[in-house]
Amino acid sequence: MSRRLSSAFTLIEVLVALAVFGVLSMLAYATLGSTLANADYLSDRMDRLQSIQRAMRYLSTDILQAAPRPVRSELGDSYVPAVYSTLSGDFAIELTHSGWSNPAGLRRGTFQRVAYRIEDGTLLRFHWSVLDRTYANNPVVTELLDDVDAIYFRFYAASGEASEIWPPQTQAGGGGLRSRPRAAEIILSLPDQGEVTRLLEVAL
Repeated sequence: MSRRLSSAFTLIEVLVALAVFGVLSMLAYATLGSTLANADYLSDRMDRLQSIQRAMRYLSTDILQAAPRPVRSELGDSYVPAVYSTLSGDFAIELTHSGWSNPAGLRRGTFQRVAYRIEDGTLLRFHWSVLDRTYANNPVVTELLDDVDAIYFRFYAASGEASEIWPPQTQAGGGGLRSRPRAAEIILSLPDQGEVTRLLEVAL
């Protein structure tokens, strides 16, 4: 007597199949979650790097076009050097640069006074509509980069001598008002990147 083979699944086979499907579903979900998390991380990293590059681009453009034009102080009783950077001033660096674009054809020159400093961990860029400003001339402030620990500069004279301030003490007095460094190094200290530096040769 022959036995007829059954094509139906047994209960055990169904349970095993469901268990395997469940495990595969969990693995797929975990992989998808990890992929999405990595995508978010990479997106945040790219945004951060683009912000750093933008800040460096502003700094580099201004320093590369540094012009030998000192400005009067707000009180009008003294002059501030064309390029001015100290370790204890109101700004990390302040300078006059050329090449200020004028697409609207306004009646003004191409020199612009700019300055940089950090406030509450954010790197700010200041620029004024006039060179010889008074306290009535309010600057335009642009937020360039957040989460910044510090910004430093290292300046190099034509002789190759390096200094963390400009004008260096050897150029103190009237002779230093129009002086510009031969090269300048920008050093941004960031908690997530360490020190980001860029060395620039200033056109004299």
